[in-house]
Amino acid sequence: MSKVKYDCSKCPGYCCSYPRITVTKKDVRRLAEHFGITEAAAWKKYITQYTVEEGDEKGEVENILKHRKDHIYETICQFFDRKERRCTIYEARPSVCREYPNGKTCGYYSFLKFERKHQDDKEFIPSA
Repeated sequence: MSKVKYDCSKCPGYCCSYPRITVTKKDVRRLAEHFGITEAAAWKKYITQYTVEEGDEKGEVENILKHRKDHIYETICQFFDRKERRCTIYEARPSVCREYPNGKTCGYYSFLKFERKHQDDKEFIPSA
């Protein structure tokens, strides 16, 4: 088995800035259990709906996590600690987050590592 070639702890949370972090009913159930609230309360508090505007899925409605403003990316997942740059619900995170980046490498981490090396700055974050 080959080793994972990225380190999420050295990333400012790029994947958490994706505007559409989709959730399933199972994900919402997990969030409700994590916070000790009802599923109905979790749907209302943490989830919003998005209607796909283009492509093959145009018109489909997705359930996505709500966002809030961020100083690095325009917005970021509401469960992201913007100071520590870490997920606050890691154990209860949605399936899509558990699967990311779906392999042994992360393209953003590779890019970030390259830029940090060439900028000679271990903390460098590319601006939008």
